[in-house]
Order: sequence, then structure tokens, then C-alpha cells
Amino acid sequence: MFSPHGICLLWEPELIWLHVVADACIAAAYFSIPFALAILVTKRRDLKFGWVYWAFAIFIMACGLTHVLSIYTLWVPVYGIEGLVKAATAVASVFTAAALWPLLPKILTIPSPFELRQVQAALEEEEIKRRDATLLLRQVEDAQRAMRESVMRLTAVVETAVDGVILFDAQNRILLFNPACERLFGYRADEVINRNVGMLMPGEASAAPDNKATRFATGGEAIGLRKDGSAFPMNLSVGQARQDGELIFVGIVHDLSARKLTEQQLQQAQKMETVGQLSGGIAHDFNNLLTVMIGNAEHLSEQLKARPDLQRFADDICQSGERGAELTQRLLAFSRRQLLQPQPIDCRGLLDSMLKLLKRTLREDIEIRTASGPGKIQAFADRTQLESAVLNLALNAQDAMPAGGHLTLSTELATIDEEYRALHPEVTSGSYALISVTDDGEGMTPDVIERAFEPFFTTKEVGKGSGLGLSMVYGFAKQSDGHVSIYSEQGLGTTVRIYLPRADADRSLADALESEEAAPRGYETILIAEDDPFVRSSAIRRVEALGYRVVAAVNGKEALQVLRTDPSIDMLFTDIVMPGGMSGWELAEQARRMRPGLPVLFTSGYALETLVEQGRAHAQSVVLTKPYRKVELARRIRDAFAAVAVTS
Repeated sequence: MFSPHGICLLWEPELIWLHVVADACIAAAYFSIPFALAILVTKRRDLKFGWVYWAFAIFIMACGLTHVLSIYTLWVPVYGIEGLVKAATAVASVFTAAALWPLLPKILTIPSPFELRQVQAALEEEEIKRRDATLLLRQVEDAQRAMRESVMRLTAVVETAVDGVILFDAQNRILLFNPACERLFGYRADEVINRNVGMLMPGEASAAPDNKATRFATGGEAIGLRKDGSAFPMNLSVGQARQDGELIFVGIVHDLSARKLTEQQLQQAQKMETVGQLSGGIAHDFNNLLTVMIGNAEHLSEQLKARPDLQRFADDICQSGERGAELTQRLLAFSRRQLLQPQPIDCRGLLDSMLKLLKRTLREDIEIRTASGPGKIQAFADRTQLESAVLNLALNAQDAMPAGGHLTLSTELATIDEEYRALHPEVTSGSYALISVTDDGEGMTPDVIERAFEPFFTTKEVGKGSGLGLSMVYGFAKQSDGHVSIYSEQGLGTTVRIYLPRADADRSLADALESEEAAPRGYETILIAEDDPFVRSSAIRRVEALGYRVVAAVNGKEALQVLRTDPSIDMLFTDIVMPGGMSGWELAEQARRMRPGLPVLFTSGYALETLVEQGRAHAQSVVLTKPYRKVELARRIRDAFAAVAVTS
């Protein structure tokens, strides 16, 4: 009943096709939009409000359909269908509009491209900062690692340094005290930190705390003060620096004890050499005078046979000249200018042959005995001079025992190693034939020992000694390329040792080296109690070289304190004679009461047999006789451990 829309356009072709083309383009565009939205929603499932896109696609599809119907109704009046499509489009549009407005605040929160670019720029800047921070952090970590390594290296250098290192500030407060200083001064680091550095030097302990460190900053030779009160020479080298604006001082302490001892021994050797040259020259000139005197006295005695009263004076002159000749002979022996005839000597046979002579010569209250070590003991020396030297030592021993006593003549093979040579640089290291003369007399003081070999020095009364006996022994040993030493303790007695070259020196040196390599080693902890700093440091080095851990003490009291506080001590190695009112025997007794079954190794200048005879040792005691070589030390240490194991 209705007419198509074309009638309204008067069927003008231009108008009809204008509407057709326009509606067709609009419909095509509308139909393409839902497909694009469908592809977007299916591909981007992360988009929020996806159902809105589907609703909008339906609405747009309905709009496109109305335009298709508009073309169709130009010729066919299907206005009912067109109305229904428009009604569906209206519903879709109303629903879409009604759903869109509540979503508008949420949609507005979605960042715009500009905001996204800003956020992206901020993120890029943050990433750059993060990379810079990471790089800076890595640089800081590298610097810290380098600093830690530098500190570790510096700490290792300071901790392992042979010389002492002390760090102190301008107020003389000690800031650092390395292990070498602990060994040198006897203090633990925690005992001296923040205390005045003057406590380590005699006369400076009472210095005011605010005293400036300028007098210490000069350095040079000084005297160090140990914890036990003993002093020692040292060289102090001081440098200064600034730390956090504060002036600090670094002191390097070098122990001069060994060097001073060597210098003293060198001076003593030079003095003995000078006296020897002087006495030798005097002896030669005096011998010429004595030759004339004795010759003229003998001629005069022959001429005065008819006058016995006058002949007696000539004979007295001759006898006095002969006594003078004996003195000059001893001076020549000391100066090493006598004519020697060295030859291989069986030391064991020599002592046995002299035993009869000495029994006839010495007093009856002197008990004489001989002892010898294993093996063949042959010396290369002048037999006559060696017999004379032993006789002189025996006579001196007799004078040291006015109430009688024991005299022991012993011989053995001995080796002088580098440790002993460090204390006696004038001696050549190697293997020697050793002859010892030991008495249990009054002993000598250190001052007497120091001058014992000087010509004409004597402690005897006037008229009872010339002071040339020991000097003759000294000169004979030196001229024979040997060595002589004295070990003496007041109240214990004296041992004089004569070291002479061995007749089989080449083979003996090889034997000595082989025995050194075969020295037994260990891992236990040994407490060394020794009052002499030089002997103590030497013993520590030699025991540590055998693999043992060492703890040192300067006297019996300190050794007992160490035993109380250190349960790891496995053996006590102690000198027999020590100052402080406690001997090695007393120390061993108290130590064994504290630690039953503790192995003890004694060391002394006397052999065990001599100490047992004097009642100063038990026969089962393990004693290491001074001086000793490394292999003897190693074997005696193991003997002490074995003795306890057998007893237990």
C-alpha cells in the first residue's frame, strides 16, 4: 500500500543513484568497523572492557544494515522491516550509550600516548640511573676488594715480619704491636695497646702520657725493656705519616743482641790476637836473652867447680833461666808461634795413658775417671801439646776442688753447626774430635770466664799460678785449627772442651750431613724454659725447624704459669741452672705434680754421668749436653717422649 522512496525523488536517476552510492559507502564503512573491532578484541585479549567493543560492533552493524534497507526501500517499500531494524539499532545504541557513561571514569584513567611517552622516558632515565648505580656499586666493590687485599697483604707483611713493628700516635699511645714484638718484648698485644710506648724502654716507663713522641721519632740504637725486666740492645727505625689528619709513627725494632754478641766476640778475638802477637814477640826476644843467660850461667858453673859456694849461685841462675824458658814456651803456645808436629791421635788411648800420670800427679782426694763415646775418635794434632793441655786443665780442676771431688776426662765425636757458629763466628763448622775435662768444683763467674784465656790472668793467690795454663790451651787449639770453650756454673763446677780436627775429616763431614738429614722430627708442642736470650732464641729456631710448635719462658715461674694456662703443652725442655730461685730440677718436679707424666728434657753443660755423681740428677733423666747439634737435639726429644711412654 506504501509507495517506494523513489516516487518521492520523482524517479530522478541522479538523485536515486546519489542516495544509493552514499548509503552503500556508509553501509560498507559501517560493516568494516565491526570486523576491525572483532579482530582487535580477539588479538588483544589483555584489553580492558572487551564486551564494550562487542556491543559497539553490534550497534555499528545495525547502523550499516539500516543504510542497506534505505537503498532497498527506494524501489521496494518494506518500511516495516526497516522500522524493526531501526528499533534494534535504537536498542543497541541506547544500551551502548548507557554502558559507556559509567565506564567513562575508568576509561579516562587509561594513560594517553603522551603520558605513555613520559612514563617511557622516565623509565629510560631510571634505567640509565640504575645502570650508573650498578656501575658505581661495582666500582665500589672493586675498590673495597682491592682495599681488603691490600690490607690483607699489609697485615701478612706486618704479622710475619722478622723485626718488630710498633705503631704509636703523637701521645705515645701504642696502636699496633705485631707478633715479632710480642716475642721480642714478652708482652701480648692486648697488654700494651693504648699504653705509653715508653714502657718498652728503660727509664721511659714513668714518662707522662701527654709527652710528645719526638724523642722516639729520632730512631737509632736504643735499649729495650722486656716484660720480665731484662734489657736488650735494639735498633729503632721510625717513620711518620698522617692518618685522618693525626700524626702517627711507625717504629721498626731490630734485635741487636746477636750482633752485639758477635761484635763482643770479635773484639775479644782481636784482643786475644793482639795480645798473642805481643806476647809472641816478647817471648822470642826474651828467649834470646835467656839463651845468653843460661849459656853464661852454665859456663860459669863449670868454671866454679872449685868454689861450690859460688857454683850454687850460678846453678840458681841457670834454673831460673830454665823456668823463664818454660814461661816463654807457654807464651809462644798462646801466640800460636810454637812449632807443632800434628799427627793422627787416638783420643781414647791418649786419655787412658794419661789416667796413670794424673793419678800420680793429683791429690788422692780427687777421683779420676775417663769416658768415651762410640766409634773411632781420632784427632789430628800435636800429641805432646795435647797431653800438656789436658794436664794443665787437670791441675786447674784440682785447684778448683780444694776439698776433693770428681774429675772426668771424656772424648767423643762432635759437630759444630751453623747455629753454634752464629754465636762463635771465629769457629769453622764441621766435625771435630772433642776432649772434655770436667770437675765439680767451685765453678767460675761470668766475668772470670770472659777473661779466662787472657795471658797472666789468674784468680789464684800470688805465687800459686802464672795465668798461662788456659792461655796455652787456647793458643794450642787455635793453632791446630780447633776451638776451646768453657762451660761453668758456680757451685756446679766447670767443663772445658777442646775441639780438634778429625784425622778422617772428609768422611766425618759426610757422616754428619747424613745424620742431620736423618734427624727424627715431630709435631708436638714443646715449652722451652731458658734464661739466656741467645741460647733461648737458638733453641726455639732449632726445635721449630724439626717441626715442633714452641712456647718459650724465661724462668721457672713463667714456665709454670704457661703450663697452667696452656693445656696443649706436650713436653718441658728446660735448662738446669736458671736464675729466679728455681732450678730446672725444681721446675720439673712442680710441673710433673701439675701434669703427671709430662715428658721433660733437661739441658746442661755437664754430661748426665757427672750430674748423677754430684747427686743433681736421676740416672733415668734425659739430659742434652751443651753445646749440641741438631741431630742430637732431635734424638733427645724423641728419647724424652719414649721414656715417658715406657714408664707409663
